[in-house]
Amino acid sequence: MQDAYIVDAVRTPFGKRGGSFRDIHAQDLAAAPLEALEDRNDFTQSGYPEDVVYGCVTPIGEQGMNVGRLAPLVAGWGDEIPGVQLNRMCGSGQQAINFAAGQIRGGLADVLVAGGVEHMTRVPMGADSAADADTYAAETGVTETYFEHVDELTTQGEGAERIAEQWDCPRDELDGLAVDSQRRWGQADEAGRYDEQLISVEVTVDGEERVVERDEHPRPETDRETLGELPLAFREAGEGVVHAGNASGIVDGAAATLIASGEACERYGWDPLARIVDTQVVGVDPITMLTGPIPATAELLERNDLSVDDIDRFEVNEAFASVVAAWLAETGADWERTNVWGGAIAHGHPLGATGAALVGKLPYQLEACDGRYGLSTMCIGFGQGIATLIERV
Repeated sequence: MQDAYIVDAVRTPFGKRGGSFRDIHAQDLAAAPLEALEDRNDFTQSGYPEDVVYGCVTPIGEQGMNVGRLAPLVAGWGDEIPGVQLNRMCGSGQQAINFAAGQIRGGLADVLVAGGVEHMTRVPMGADSAADADTYAAETGVTETYFEHVDELTTQGEGAERIAEQWDCPRDELDGLAVDSQRRWGQADEAGRYDEQLISVEVTVDGEERVVERDEHPRPETDRETLGELPLAFREAGEGVVHAGNASGIVDGAAATLIASGEACERYGWDPLARIVDTQVVGVDPITMLTGPIPATAELLERNDLSVDDIDRFEVNEAFASVVAAWLAETGADWERTNVWGGAIAHGHPLGATGAALVGKLPYQLEACDGRYGLSTMCIGFGQGIATLIERV
């Protein structure tokens, strides 16, 4: 079995909903990281990658018709470059990387691109649901047969509330994690930590040309007092802990990684950032649904004879602060090694792109801290979890 390496990892800035990306077509947004990978890496000898694997959670409208195929066409990569779109809900971009790594490790490919896109302004979350539905089950398209096997259908927000109850996470604790995320993003941004991964995107907004170079959603000045004034998002006042300030932001963005075999790296003179050591996906209770990162992390570490103490940097998607709090409690991982440059509470969570962005962030973090191992994990709707283990080279 050959090794799979991350040669390069890029992402667009994440634009706030209705922000600088509001007038850019989702397919153009998806193509932007591909164009950047071509600019940053010499494809003269290698030719274009053999396939493009893209995650997208709401594959409808501008993101429909297989955005994985359309993105390389829009990027000008030629007719002969295939592409595929996949949907493992919020884990889609990470799954794209894991699938690509598996193909390379299995000897089925030498050079691939994996990533994801979500334009949540132009293709809102839930746009693929039934518009005339009168119940949540009908809206989500869940068959009545589902309830013969699963007792209840909940929203992810309610799942986050139940996690907070199960792991005894008070609102103040979750707000503290949110403040840390915002502060850490601000410190990383000021120090230029994102400069290697972020690409610039030219847009026209209200007839004015501009260049988007940094994330639009973060509020690094956020404090507990401000968060304490926010109303609950999913429950009545006094009955819950989840609100807009301790949950991920709705944003637009795309991310992509160039993944290659060791032989291809030598052949084309590429200096890889990291080796993809192993990957894991699990299923968990679909009612609470967001606990997947806990067993995904545990199983991945166990299979590789590692412990949390061996991991220098963790990325745990901040879909909700309670998800991270429960993961920290169960794994015993150190918060000071987790989401050190801020997470989705700060920079936002462009569903299908987030996993690729988080895995792509890890090699740069390991370089900055002179670390060896990094692990990224995400919760997924309807009860799944995904994880990726990398090693700096």
